[in-house]
Amino acid sequence: MITCNADLAACCERWLTLPFVAMDTEFVRTETYFPIAGLIQVGDGCTSSLIDPLAISDWSPLIALLQAPGVVKVFHACSEDLEVFQHLCGALPAPLFDTQIAAAYLGMDFSMSYSRLVSGLLNVDLPKEETRSDWLQRPLSPRQLQYAVDDTQHLAEIYKVLAPRLDQAGLTSWLLEDTAELVANARQLPDPDQAWRKIKQAWRLKPSELAVLRVLCAWRERTARQRDVARNRLLRESVLCPLAQRQPSTLSQLSRMEDMHPRTVRQDGETILRLIAEGQQVPEQQWPEPLPEPLPADANRLLKALRKVGQRHAERLGMAAELMLRKKTLEAMVRTGYPCGPYRLPDELTGWRRELMGAELLALANPSVNEGNKA
Repeated sequence: MITCNADLAACCERWLTLPFVAMDTEFVRTETYFPIAGLIQVGDGCTSSLIDPLAISDWSPLIALLQAPGVVKVFHACSEDLEVFQHLCGALPAPLFDTQIAAAYLGMDFSMSYSRLVSGLLNVDLPKEETRSDWLQRPLSPRQLQYAVDDTQHLAEIYKVLAPRLDQAGLTSWLLEDTAELVANARQLPDPDQAWRKIKQAWRLKPSELAVLRVLCAWRERTARQRDVARNRLLRESVLCPLAQRQPSTLSQLSRMEDMHPRTVRQDGETILRLIAEGQQVPEQQWPEPLPEPLPADANRLLKALRKVGQRHAERLGMAAELMLRKKTLEAMVRTGYPCGPYRLPDELTGWRRELMGAELLALANPSVNEGNKA
């Protein structure tokens, strides 16, 4: 158990000499915008160390480890762990090896859970009762400590199984490309002025209503971050589109809206009404463009045809098909030219996927162009 800066520095100095370390985090994020780190686990395949973030004030040795190019940092399903490190010490792990992604590259299930992977590769059944326990309590219980130790011990063992297989298949560089993209994305906090684009059902709104939605969502994102409170605790997502459509002008009207929490009306009701009025004053020339509607059923034929390109390559390489071409990427390509084309490769198709399948996808989506070239 590492509970002081000197011990952390000594351990990190040793870890910097290793080819890899297995890492995990335990955190609490029930009502806050940012995750609160409760424990950081580091394993090297022989020993596991538990870092108490509530007792550490100097994170520079860990930052050096996270950024050391010669030490591979091994995680499983790392997206939330990246948020923990970004908020805790402003540094992210690189190079990063994610065992969930590695399993998909090797033909196992896509988005395979850690417990299933441990069971399948190591024939070990992990207890589940501590996954949602309070990691900010002190002292941590013996069960919590054992759970945390086992986590990185098994993760190191899994890495020793998967890494050679991935190297043998020639897929390690592809995995590292994917994880580098995850790290790059984790460095950026969401842009408050673009938050409205991610609201479900926003595509149903008219431009004048989107102007109100944009103002509300920008305030919600900035304020949640500033107060360190969960977005939905500040203002529930389910009420955002109804607010933009009905545009209440009094606290009484606001409080009667479905799914509007009384706490929100009490604490921020006047602010919400002011924001709605502000959105109403946006000049027409500054209204947002309508969001694209969901693709119609007629687009399914082209989507299926493009998906088969990825499936064929995945089958040839022994990879999980979902990893090869993501649904979001396929839909983005169809949107570039639907319904009549011509289609182009979307920005979402990058790196090795673009090199491997780009020309084939274009040829499939634009058959008339190809016929014209032949003629």
